[in-house]
Amino acid sequence: MSGGQEILPGGNVILHLSIHLEDGTEALSTFGEEPVELQMGDGTLQPGLELAIYGLKAGDTQTLALMPEQAYGPRDPALIQQMPLSDFDGGFTPEKGQIVAFSLPDGEEAPGMILGVEHGRVEVDFNHPLAGHEITFKVEILDVSAPQNTED
Repeated sequence: MSGGQEILPGGNVILHLSIHLEDGTEALSTFGEEPVELQMGDGTLQPGLELAIYGLKAGDTQTLALMPEQAYGPRDPALIQQMPLSDFDGGFTPEKGQIVAFSLPDGEEAPGMILGVEHGRVEVDFNHPLAGHEITFKVEILDVSAPQNTED
């Protein structure tokens, strides 16, 4: 373990984490698997989840209940889109519950969940799957290293 280094902005962290929904359903867990290695602020964790671990040190564990606004945000109705079925590849038939990767104009990909298909239209939800949920966020900090000073 590294001394008493606290998690700071830009620092590197190795951790295990789990996220459970309001009803206890496990949405994600790295416990018993490979830990997550990240640099604070790199986008691996939502900003609210990062805030929850600042100041922790190697060996610390923490379990927090987070409201949607503190975690993945509220659901945004504007992110539910109606698309013509003809936009989908002829060899692919979208079905309710599927998660599909959509190409954005900037070349990035965005996942969308198919909510329904009817009358030649497909309803797609581009909200994060955990948006709108209260979550329980559990972490075990394995290692912390200080931010690298890039100034000479």
